[in-house]
Amino acid sequence: MKLNKYIDHTLLKQDATKELFTKLCQEAKDYDFKTVCVNPSWIAYCKECLKGSDVQVCTVIGFPLGASTTESKAFEAKDAVLKGADEVDMVLNIGALKDRDYETVVNDIKAVKEAIQEKVLKVIIETCLLSEEEKILACKAVSEAKAEFIKTSTGFSKAGATVEDVALLKKHVAQGVLVKAAGGVRSYEDLIKMIDAGASRIGTSSGVALLKNEEVKHGY
Repeated sequence: MKLNKYIDHTLLKQDATKELFTKLCQEAKDYDFKTVCVNPSWIAYCKECLKGSDVQVCTVIGFPLGASTTESKAFEAKDAVLKGADEVDMVLNIGALKDRDYETVVNDIKAVKEAIQEKVLKVIIETCLLSEEEKILACKAVSEAKAEFIKTSTGFSKAGATVEDVALLKKHVAQGVLVKAAGGVRSYEDLIKMIDAGASRIGTSSGVALLKNEEVKHGY
């Protein structure tokens, strides 16, 4: 796969305006990225902007804390698909995972997967908040719930993806479950390292700079 198709071109800032989403979509078309990743209120606008291209729309659910109820996550996800979302990145119930309430974690993911049917589901586990044992448990839960991806990070917590975490997740998810690295990919070298470690998708607000081999000082 070409490097551009690894990238979910991301804009999740609270203060982002229509002008920035227009720019995001134009860049995504120019570079033929896999998706744009935006908050739910921008799905319909981005879908319209991307008409005629093969760039898809990804959105986030229960974001960024993962502490919404299962019912509200499922409703939000179903609504997102109705608005035009092709892929959904939900945040796992991190507190339940830390409590070892495995059933709640799995059922939370299953409910969202059921709501979006054949659309792609990625589950954000926020690796920077988890022990290695908890990361492995998260891999088991995501695999059991039949999500398509496990995703490292929201980009809104203490740290983003690391090469070590990508490799760990790749090792412990079921066969066929893919890994998305998000947050902290600051250079072309970082991009390649994440892919080499097992990432099949990269979430970044700096996709253009990364493909141009320009180092990124800030951003998701």
